[in-house]
Amino acid sequence: MEQTHTGHNGVAATPGAQRRVLVVEDDTTIVDAIAARLRAEGFQVQTALDGPAAVDTAEAWQPDLMVLDIMLPGFDGLEVCRRVQARRPVPVLMLTARDDETDMLVGLGVGADDYMTKPFSMRELAARVHVLLRRVERAALAATTPRTGILRLGELEIDHAQRRVRVRGEDVHLTPTEFDLLSCLANTPRAVLSREQLLAEVWDWADASGTRTVDSHIKALRRKIGAERIRTVHGVGYALETPAP
Repeated sequence: MEQTHTGHNGVAATPGAQRRVLVVEDDTTIVDAIAARLRAEGFQVQTALDGPAAVDTAEAWQPDLMVLDIMLPGFDGLEVCRRVQARRPVPVLMLTARDDETDMLVGLGVGADDYMTKPFSMRELAARVHVLLRRVERAALAATTPRTGILRLGELEIDHAQRRVRVRGEDVHLTPTEFDLLSCLANTPRAVLSREQLLAEVWDWADASGTRTVDSHIKALRRKIGAERIRTVHGVGYALETPAP
């Protein structure tokens, strides 16, 4: 693990100021490049080069977000994510060298919020870090001024105040991103929302290159609440199905 680093030039006015990002990646060239870009964005950054060091640093430093590679020495990024999330919820942007949907879905299943496939641009990575942190801030604000009531759509219940979801009375664990995605679809049941709309609403991400992120989160969400509850409109997007009146 590298030494502790502080924020870029100590500029408190930048959007990333005071926010801590732990970058976990065993390729020193990549980890240094990511760390340099995030420091330039105003973040405080620490780095770890293997799984055990990542868990120890997350425990000691309490980062606001992790950029986490799947393939690591010691134990992999999925195990890092499991162990860190078991102790304290932390937004995770997962990196994978393989454009493998299984990796992505497993990553989302253990608590990752978003993923990027290598190679990627540092501009896009920095933008996604900002987006994930803005979502955390919005969720914290929503918790202090929650929407009232529970939305019931047949056997599906969405409790906005507690950010909990139940299917047939049983709690379903969703990541923060999955909850926001489901909530967005539930705002207009049966209405088809395009991938671009969902990217803009849920991720604050306007670049259509991110539409595969939407597809993978939809797939993970279907596995948890039931595939039949989210309808695909090919070439357009997705809609949340509701019971017939």
